[in-house]
Amino acid sequence: MKKLIPALLCCLFFMTGCTVVRIDTQSIDNTINVVLSKNNQLYNRVGKGYKYYVPKGVTYIDTNELNEKLYSNGTYYYLYIDAISYYHKAKVKYKENQNAYYSRKIKMNDKSGYLEINQQGDKYFIEFSYNYAKIEALVEKEEINETVLNASYILSTVKFNHNVIKLMLNETYLTNKEEKYDIFESKDEDSVYLEYDKNNETSDEQVEKENNEVK
Repeated sequence: MKKLIPALLCCLFFMTGCTVVRIDTQSIDNTINVVLSKNNQLYNRVGKGYKYYVPKGVTYIDTNELNEKLYSNGTYYYLYIDAISYYHKAKVKYKENQNAYYSRKIKMNDKSGYLEINQQGDKYFIEFSYNYAKIEALVEKEEINETVLNASYILSTVKFNHNVIKLMLNETYLTNKEEKYDIFESKDEDSVYLEYDKNNETSDEQVEKENNEVK
């Protein structure tokens, strides 16, 4: 009987692993459908009024108010948390763009968002909004599928602390931002946050140092 328990555990692990492996990451639609359909309760990163899961291979770098900077395999991800839209239960304003490399309005598990990918020069600008959070990244074409997969895991696990968000609405720094932006409106150009980062790029040595400090 003692030998049977480890065997069963290995079997469950193998089956779980197979489920993950079977995600056809070459299909963006399939990646979104599979990952966002799961009610994943995991989290390993806690911010002010929210928490989410950072998948393996992705590293937290920095926080700028309610925005967070992540890093994976040479690519920076910019995560926006729209606490104001969450609190007011704002509706997603998005029309699918026929001229985009990829464009899709998303509604799943009573949560809404969109994914739009546009070519910019020799790279691709990804805007992935879901559940009052948004990830932006500028990637090579061959990195699109991996980035969408990681972003799907991150966005699908965002959970808000309603009481904390309510208290934050009384704070000046958040109240003053109500008229500044709406993360659900797609952009034709890079975001201000991405543009700012282009002028303040971190060197490879600094990235390695930051990653080592996190570990």
